[in-house]
Amino acid sequence: MKVLTTVKDVREHYRVTALRNPGFVPTMGALHEGHISLVDKATESCRMTAVSIFVNPTQFNDPNDLIRYPRTVEADLQMLSGHLRENDFVFVPSVEEIYPEPDTRRFDFGELERVMEGLHRPGHFNGVAQVVSRLFDIIRPSCAFFGQKDFQQLTIIRELARREYPKTEIIACPIVREHDGLAMSSRNRRLLTHHRERAGEIYRTLIAAAAMISDYEIREIKDFVADRINMIPDFRLEYFEIVEEGTLSPVLSRIAMSPEKNFFACIALWAGDVRLIDNHEVALR
Repeated sequence: MKVLTTVKDVREHYRVTALRNPGFVPTMGALHEGHISLVDKATESCRMTAVSIFVNPTQFNDPNDLIRYPRTVEADLQMLSGHLRENDFVFVPSVEEIYPEPDTRRFDFGELERVMEGLHRPGHFNGVAQVVSRLFDIIRPSCAFFGQKDFQQLTIIRELARREYPKTEIIACPIVREHDGLAMSSRNRRLLTHHRERAGEIYRTLIAAAAMISDYEIREIKDFVADRINMIPDFRLEYFEIVEEGTLSPVLSRIAMSPEKNFFACIALWAGDVRLIDNHEVALR
């Protein structure tokens, strides 16, 4: 694999290899097996794979969160070296390379960005759209691979691609979980030991909530989730919603759930000072 740091490097790599339009896996580093599952999917599907490592400052609404975000580039490159081929590359740009000038673009994704993460993290998805569009312009991928853990982000990126990158296929990949069900995340390494020991309860709560859908109303399920999460020491629920997959519209009543549509239970919470998200499909029986 090659490690490239500038747009010029990427263009030269395409010239030398005579390959274009790779499968693309954008990351912010601090890689784990969830990321690697995306990389493996890309290498299985594409003649060339590109992986980016870039901690994007414009998507952090909390400056302290940006400061604390783990940066492990050398370890990330070592991990990727066992999965990428000779002509594959890792793009590790500086902030100045991605944003040679301040990015003042404003994206409007309508109701897709006004619920859940968008409601609790103002400006977050505008920053996501800025960096993804910038990376797409540089890498020019034929397809891009995203994990389903960031469920709302995936929906918004699909909409961005539909509008501006119709030739780029967005491929969703399943959540990879730890042995106790905790969704793999770069933030997990910041969990204190006693928080990590209880974090498997998040996924168990989602499974239990999904199983309640045939017998309980949405309000009752939301109360159950809030009680179960908030009873864990130092855990605090931020939101729990059951949403329709395509529109992200929150379900207010069970009767509104059409069997022809797909629904997901989505959760965000704090474990100490670490914010975690997860989701699980809700299947109507």
